[in-house]
Amino acid sequence: MGVIAWLVLGLFAGAVAKAVLPGRDPGGLIGTTLIGVAGAFLGGWLSAQFLGRPVQREFFDAATWGSAIVGALVLLIGYRLLFGNSRD
Repeated sequence: MGVIAWLVLGLFAGAVAKAVLPGRDPGGLIGTTLIGVAGAFLGGWLSAQFLGRPVQREFFDAATWGSAIVGALVLLIGYRLLFGNSRD
């Protein structure tokens, strides 16, 4: 996948993670994209290491999208645990 595909995947994964875990998070569109892209890398690594299912290089692979969303959820939960309600 190219850089544009990773950004689109990251934006979507970050948006889904924020929709699943509603609440107040900083960052807006850029923060959502960064969480999603980092989540895509994390999810791909977790999938390859622990499930024995490396992520394919195809953009429309269900495992790629699923692992990106799960990785983004993990990062968002971690972010909230680390920084909590410090913005209130």
